Amino acid sequence: MNVVVFGATGMVGQGVLRECLVDPEVTGVLVIGRHPTGQEHPKLREIAHTDFLDFTPIGDEMAGLDACFFCLGVSSAGLSEERYRQVTYDVTMAAATVLVERNPAMTFIYVSGVGTDSTERGRSMWARVKGRTENALLALPFQAYMFRPGYIQPMHGVRSRTPWYRLAYAIGAPLYPVLKRLFPGGVTTTEQLGRAMIAVARKGAPKRVLDSRDITAAAVS
Repeated sequence: MNVVVFGATGMVGQGVLRECLVDPEVTGVLVIGRHPTGQEHPKLREIAHTDFLDFTPIGDEMAGLDACFFCLGVSSAGLSEERYRQVTYDVTMAAATVLVERNPAMTFIYVSGVGTDSTERGRSMWARVKGRTENALLALPFQAYMFRPGYIQPMHGVRSRTPWYRLAYAIGAPLYPVLKRLFPGGVTTTEQLGRAMIAVARKGAPKRVLDSRDITAAAVS
């Protein structure tokens, strides 16, 4: 299976990339990003691209893929709805439209988040934008799945690039087993998320929108 990963330098993307590199059924991993991952691996190929609103210049490099793991995202804090929509909806759809033209049989997995608003009419700005993005992806002519994790515990040295996130995860790490017992449907790990993406890309899933409980189940299926 040949896959492409977006957002591979973020916390979620780092975890997904790791699982792709260690999985024997993933034979090739293309990473598209503004910055290099700093990793070297026989499976790994990276393309530096700066204009995330237009992927057509590298369209030919985005052919021959079986799956896309789209882990790119930003916090909505401090952003207007217009700006958040641009970096969330516009960027995602710019990549997806090029990918579907060249890989109509591919599986596209989008990391959204718990609380995403599929109606696109709720009060929460980020949830509306995420909902619009999910709906647009599900309308494209490929097999798309939306992952809506809650709390994600980083594993295997994966770290957030945001300093206060790193502190929060460091504090939360000892509490993860307790959180998992108390809220089994609301927590997962970067390892489980990556494994679940690979499993769903390979075998599909019974529903198109997966929460943390579904993600954990897919990771061991």
